[in-house]
Amino acid sequence: MIGRLQGQLVGEEPDGALVLDVHGVGYVLTTPIGTVARARATSAEEGLTLHVHTHVRADAIELFGFASEAERRAFRLMIGVPNVGPKTALNALSALPLEELNHAVQEGDVARLSRVPGIGKKTAERLVLELRGKVPRVGAGAGASAAPASASPEDKRSRLLAALTNMGYRAAEAERAVRSLGDQLEKQPLSGLLRQALAWLTP
Repeated sequence: MIGRLQGQLVGEEPDGALVLDVHGVGYVLTTPIGTVARARATSAEEGLTLHVHTHVRADAIELFGFASEAERRAFRLMIGVPNVGPKTALNALSALPLEELNHAVQEGDVARLSRVPGIGKKTAERLVLELRGKVPRVGAGAGASAAPASASPEDKRSRLLAALTNMGYRAAEAERAVRSLGDQLEKQPLSGLLRQALAWLTP
């Protein structure tokens, strides 16, 4: 069981997966969008620190990486809810920053949760029922993330397109949503841009 990895980022896949080199071994981790920006970089030598959930299936072992212990705990809580698998939990953490996810659950905002791809009304209601009072807040636990690093507009654009298509939107739809953001690509963090793009796609 792997719980934490610290190493150099050597690759990023379009689907959000990262390749982290830890003493010569490359680990592939599936992550929510914006993880690299939120992850705590301790030093150039040590690289990124990711909190890891090891997901064991009959046919595969998957690693999921998170910028903070709080995000990992929220992920584990969500996949413990019936009909919520790892992909849906990642979609939720990509679309909703942890504080917003906490607020939606606490306030019983089923409509907001239902806009996350893969979460219907019944699943949203179950999330509210089972997670109210349990979702960790930003900064909770060890390894809280530092201020996000900056990214170029073109990098944000490519990561947004990848995130939206990974959530099930067609490439043309994702392209139109990202184009609608205009100069906000230069001003907003990835999490905010993703929320705006999802709002444009689900009016």
